[in-house]
Amino acid sequence: MYSEIGKSWQKVFHEKAGDISARAVLLRKGPTIERLEKPSRLDRARMLGYKAKEGVVVVRIRVSRGGMRRKRPTSGRRPKHLGVLRMKSDEPVQGVAERRVGEKYPNLKLLGSYILWQDGKHSWYECILIDPLNPSISKDYNYRRTLGLN
Repeated sequence: MYSEIGKSWQKVFHEKAGDISARAVLLRKGPTIERLEKPSRLDRARMLGYKAKEGVVVVRIRVSRGGMRRKRPTSGRRPKHLGVLRMKSDEPVQGVAERRVGEKYPNLKLLGSYILWQDGKHSWYECILIDPLNPSISKDYNYRRTLGLN
């Protein structure tokens, strides 16, 4: 069943099919970081360790795409040595999304993230987080092994 869900998402991504344009409008109008009831892409979430149980949290985050911006220096120098244009980040956009979610929810541990959608200006990711202090998580063997609590 999960492979069929994955195939339908690939079709949506490549053909821009279905209600994805309406969903993209809602993503653009929504907040930067939003906690969700359930994941949008169940197949990817299950691969990362999502289970529909207490203590497992899904968060959607929006990250800007493109190069970095740096303020132009006021003192005189050659344009080539200003160091303003063609600035790139050493960290991938998905890593930025995971770091920001970790800063927003410091008590939760990140299991992983996957891309949800991207347009010319932003990328949206869904991050799967778990609460290590929740009894249902601390009793689960697979999560204990992931967190190294054995």
